[in-house]
Amino acid sequence: MAASDTPTTGPDWPLAIYEALKAADVRQLCYVPDAGHSRLIRLAHDDPAIATTVLTTEEEGVALSAGAWLGGQRAVLLMQSSGVGNCVNMLSLLSSCRFPFLTFVTMRGEWAEFNPWQVAMGKATPAAFDIMGVTVFRLERPDDAGEMAAAAARLAFDSDQAIAVLISQRMIGAKKWTEGK
Repeated sequence: MAASDTPTTGPDWPLAIYEALKAADVRQLCYVPDAGHSRLIRLAHDDPAIATTVLTTEEEGVALSAGAWLGGQRAVLLMQSSGVGNCVNMLSLLSSCRFPFLTFVTMRGEWAEFNPWQVAMGKATPAAFDIMGVTVFRLERPDDAGEMAAAAARLAFDSDQAIAVLISQRMIGAKKWTEGK
C-alpha cells in the first residue's frame, strides 16, 4: 500500500508562502522531504536565488538556520509535525544565542488522519515549541498564507525571535492508503 495526498482546493497557498519568503530575502530553505510541502519545495528548487538543502533529520535544519544567520543570510526550515520532537534539544540553541528562526510545519494527527502513530506528536507539537520558547502561529485558511508567512518572517528576522507556523492538516489534504500497482 502507498500513501497518497488529496490536497484541498482553493488559493495556491504554497505560492503565497514562497512569495512572502522571497520578499523577506530568505536565501536558504532546508527540509526533510514531505508531501505536504512538495509544491513549496519545488518552487524553491526552481529559484536559483534560493539554496535548498535536503536534511537527514529535522534538527539539522535548526543548526543550518543558525549558520545561515551567522553567515549573513536568512533561512527557513520545512518539516512535518512528526519531526518536531527531533528538534527539541537543538531548539535550546535558539533561546541561548537569540538566533532568529523560522519554520513551517505541516501538521499530521489531525483532521481525517489515517495513521494513529501521527496523533501523539500532532497533539504535542504546539506544546513542544511553546516549552522551548518558540512562538507558534496556526495557519488554518489558504487565504491567510501569504500574510501570515510575511508576518512570521518579519517577527523572526527583525526581532530575533523563533517562530513556527503550523499548517493545518486540512490545508494539505487528508492522506489515505491506496492499493499500490
